[in-house]
Amino acid sequence: MRLPVVVLISGRGTNLQAIIDQSSSDFPAEIRAVISSNPQAQGLERARRAGLTTEVVDHRKYALREDFDRALLDVIDSYRPQLVVMAGFMRIVGAGLIRHYSGRLINIHPSLLPQFKGLDTHARALRNGARQHGASVHFVTPEVDGGPVIIQAALLVQPQDTVQTLASGVLALEHRILPQAIKWFAEGRLTIKNGQVLLDGRRCADQGLASGEDQTAEPSCNGASP
Repeated sequence: MRLPVVVLISGRGTNLQAIIDQSSSDFPAEIRAVISSNPQAQGLERARRAGLTTEVVDHRKYALREDFDRALLDVIDSYRPQLVVMAGFMRIVGAGLIRHYSGRLINIHPSLLPQFKGLDTHARALRNGARQHGASVHFVTPEVDGGPVIIQAALLVQPQDTVQTLASGVLALEHRILPQAIKWFAEGRLTIKNGQVLLDGRRCADQGLASGEDQTAEPSCNGASP
């Protein structure tokens, strides 16, 4: 049986599309449902074209975040996922929901964490003169963008780069590393010990896979902080 997955989105759904494109018969996970916080999200149409079940939990209908979290949790749980994937989900959820899915809730973030947590990562990378920029998949914890990193991929920042060119380059990296993280999880290869991610029981740094070089050719597991 393939691992049941629920994907959370809010916008265009390009990372959702990357997962869909990988979901061939030999991919070890299957998308049970796509849930959006935005009823106008373009990603909902991507999901429908792929024959996937879609749901909307519109955050604007809830005055309190706790009420939104409860409604979202109830919809997610109705599909009994073993992994929940935030793929461009633009809502901060509370500690209760995060605890409920502890160890099985992952997020894609457009920076080389722990650098540039939060929003506007590409503009901040340029303002700070970053030599490298990239994307990270991490387990979600109550600290926003602060959970243990599973995999990262980097590109070199070029003198002519703009926010738009960086965003395009990083998005291409996101489309590679998010399906990879899901595959590793579905295969039972990922564990967490003392706040660090292990791949096949070994710290990624011990496998010579720590970040720090241009990784446009090969994304890397990264269980240790850069």
